[in-house]
Amino acid sequence: MGIDVLYVVIGGFAVFIGAIVQGGVGFGLGLVAAPMITVLDPGVMPGAVQVVNMTLPLFTLAAEWRRVDWRGLGFALLGRLPGSAVGAVVVVYVSTAVLGVFVGIMVLVAVAVTATAVAIPRNGATLTGAGFISGVTGTATGIGGPPMGIVYQHAKGPQIRATLAMYFALSAAQSLLLLAAVDRLPARALLAGAVLVPFMIAGFAVSGPLRRFIDGGRVRTGVLVVASLSAVVLIGQSLAR
Repeated sequence: MGIDVLYVVIGGFAVFIGAIVQGGVGFGLGLVAAPMITVLDPGVMPGAVQVVNMTLPLFTLAAEWRRVDWRGLGFALLGRLPGSAVGAVVVVYVSTAVLGVFVGIMVLVAVAVTATAVAIPRNGATLTGAGFISGVTGTATGIGGPPMGIVYQHAKGPQIRATLAMYFALSAAQSLLLLAAVDRLPARALLAGAVLVPFMIAGFAVSGPLRRFIDGGRVRTGVLVVASLSAVVLIGQSLAR
């Protein structure tokens, strides 16, 4: 039941960096934290990351909740619910390695397409689809931000951060409940996530400079870069299983 000191130090540093990235771009905590925590203590994944995923958005919402795109959020959550259910089934019955490689490749393809100025429309269908994919990968691997980030890449920084924050807070809670329902959320995973929360708070507290830099006309670039890195990390993490 105890937590190793190495896990706290290295995992805490990964969460600290991930919180800085997410504090600026709107997503990215899982990009940095999930692979490292998986290496350090695979038995606490994906529950430990979901604990932090559920907590960090509350700090963003405290400052920017007025910028939430409620209509878009509704469509995204509509897709997230069945996606999370599929993700829970994947954790129990399906190889998350195969899923991770497939989704990672799809994210890279989506980034390549949008980087060539082909805009992905932000409508009910794309938001629901992004929510579904995010639900599957977020619940199964702890990395669920890229699909939503790509759909919102043309929005203003505060709107991206606020909307994704509300989405991540609700969806992480949903994932935790589903993981518990399929008996894949041991008490040790909750403890492992809780001990990383102070590092997350510290990372968010110093993310202001990155947030201001991103808001200076660099939102789309930041989103595509973080989405690409997330995809590469997800593929690497999956192949290493």
